[in-house]
Amino acid sequence: MFMEPIPNVDRDDNYAFATYLPDLQRAPGACLCIQVQKHTIALFYHNSKVYAVDNRCPHMGFPLNQGTVKDCILTCHWHHARFDLNSGGTFDQWAGDVHSFPVKIRNENEVWVDITSSYASDVNYYQALLQNGLRQNLQLLIAKAVIAMSEEDQHRSYDNNAGLMKAFYMGLDFGTQCKESGWGQGLTTLICMMNIMPYLDTEDKPYCLYHGLCAVAQDCASMPARFEVSSLPEPLPDLATIKRWFRQFVESRDSQAAERCIATAVRLGATNQQIADILFTAATEHRFLDGGHILDFTNKALEALDKVDWEDDKELIESVLTSLVPRYVAAARMEESSSWRYPVDLVGILDGGFKEIATALEKGKNAREERKQAVLRETKGSDNDNDNKMRRKQVLSENYFCDRDELTPVLLGDNPQKIVNTLLDALSRGAGEEELASIVCYASALRVARFHTRNEFGDWDATLHTFTFANAVHQGLRRMPSPELLRGLFDAGMRIYLNRFLNVPATITKPRARIMEESSILKELSDLFDRQQQVNEAGQIVVDYLHDGGTPDQLISTLGKLLLREDRNFHSIQMLEAAFRQYSQQVNNSDDDINNSGMVNILLAVSRYLAAHSPTIRSQNRTYQIANQLHHGEQLFEERTT
Repeated sequence: MFMEPIPNVDRDDNYAFATYLPDLQRAPGACLCIQVQKHTIALFYHNSKVYAVDNRCPHMGFPLNQGTVKDCILTCHWHHARFDLNSGGTFDQWAGDVHSFPVKIRNENEVWVDITSSYASDVNYYQALLQNGLRQNLQLLIAKAVIAMSEEDQHRSYDNNAGLMKAFYMGLDFGTQCKESGWGQGLTTLICMMNIMPYLDTEDKPYCLYHGLCAVAQDCASMPARFEVSSLPEPLPDLATIKRWFRQFVESRDSQAAERCIATAVRLGATNQQIADILFTAATEHRFLDGGHILDFTNKALEALDKVDWEDDKELIESVLTSLVPRYVAAARMEESSSWRYPVDLVGILDGGFKEIATALEKGKNAREERKQAVLRETKGSDNDNDNKMRRKQVLSENYFCDRDELTPVLLGDNPQKIVNTLLDALSRGAGEEELASIVCYASALRVARFHTRNEFGDWDATLHTFTFANAVHQGLRRMPSPELLRGLFDAGMRIYLNRFLNVPATITKPRARIMEESSILKELSDLFDRQQQVNEAGQIVVDYLHDGGTPDQLISTLGKLLLREDRNFHSIQMLEAAFRQYSQQVNNSDDDINNSGMVNILLAVSRYLAAHSPTIRSQNRTYQIANQLHHGEQLFEERTT
């Protein structure tokens, strides 16, 4: 029977013609796979009703028209995911919901489908999907949500990264409430990824956040939830009392009492700096707490709250800060460790040095003021002299009182007493806490850059923990300098001393004379990361690249991409984040050429560490690729079989 052509789209609504009802009823299994405006739709005739769903299974893209319908439940035959044929909702959380579409029957035999009604751009849906992915530890759902929320950002240029930031907030809130033991590797990874994100290419940013959110979900999987401790009732004590009590309760390992102190400080309206002072003071009461993790975790928690409205998000702030406390009270204290006591009593040396910190700071303050006044007298009346202006700028800078080339050999030496004395002397001569911390952090990076590959593989982490700890001290002193936190600087010096045998023989990669295109060198670096233990080779390429005038920002972006393609390794992520932070701050604070030895050696250190821990199975990368292909309508199953 001849029928008039059917217009593809109804002018009065969003419905598009799909097929004739008799054709669907006669089809094998009463199912047809059709194209409607570039959408591949599976139509089912079941129980005298027509249903339409996206033909790609949301799990792996298997064609659902090859599935089976029974009792209005559609089962995908690949992994046996089951879906409500009407709504598309899944009964198997790991699969995710399939898009379903409204159907109308017109003129008794025409099937029309509204393909505009999917939730592809529904922000609330993807936030719920992310929440479910975090709760169930389902990486595919997390990837789908992050990709969709990231693309929503691209449509809202006036509110850049709002979707990614919302996903970050959700991960932060989830991680601090859903793990009884408190702050751990998952949340630290999430903050590291947020800090790495600005250095990456645009397409890698949602992938970076995906890694962080998956780390939180994995860390909280099957863990009991936290029950937060409320603040003290009014009248509230003052902050000085809270700080004293908090130290006392951490010392006696009383977690609930210590948590209540922090909750009370938040309720009292303590500022970011005041909270940092309370935490950092307790974190440096003992030596190198928990292998350096306590100070590093605390710094990451404070960096997380830098991204939160301190005035409006009190509940989240309290949740983040109190989640740190269980780690404080359970932390191992290195003064109880034999390596810090024998054959040299490093704790005794440090205790003696701590007694001199206050005096050294006062002398340093006077030295800076005296030098400033002397230069002002010498240059009086010469305001238009550029040389005099530069001289004043140098004197007002803390760098003037602190020589990296002078201090670094001492820090890398084998005399712990000399290390403490040299740090005290630098403070007395006027060196600023932040600048001195930068030098200590640089020396710790050199331990990684000079790490000899004949050491045991696990020894890489000894140098890593020193570097990330030193970075945390540096960032903490930039936030809230204090005599108490300076103790961490001396702890870092002792850790650099303890790692000295890992640099035997002490060699550093030298540049070779080779001229290659920038893209060729970076491609060669990527190829090396596909093979095991290409440590020295990767370091050589990085040094050659920078020596030949390669773009540091492009190298950093490449290192970030190489990290993300591997399965998550907590220590590699820590290493990259700390190295990027140190590199950026040296660039901002340096008047030297961008390829000076300090910056090169930091990038050398991170490239060697990453090369030592590559390649991995890279399963997380595949999961993200699947989610990305599904989101953009690609045919995964057909691609797989060709």
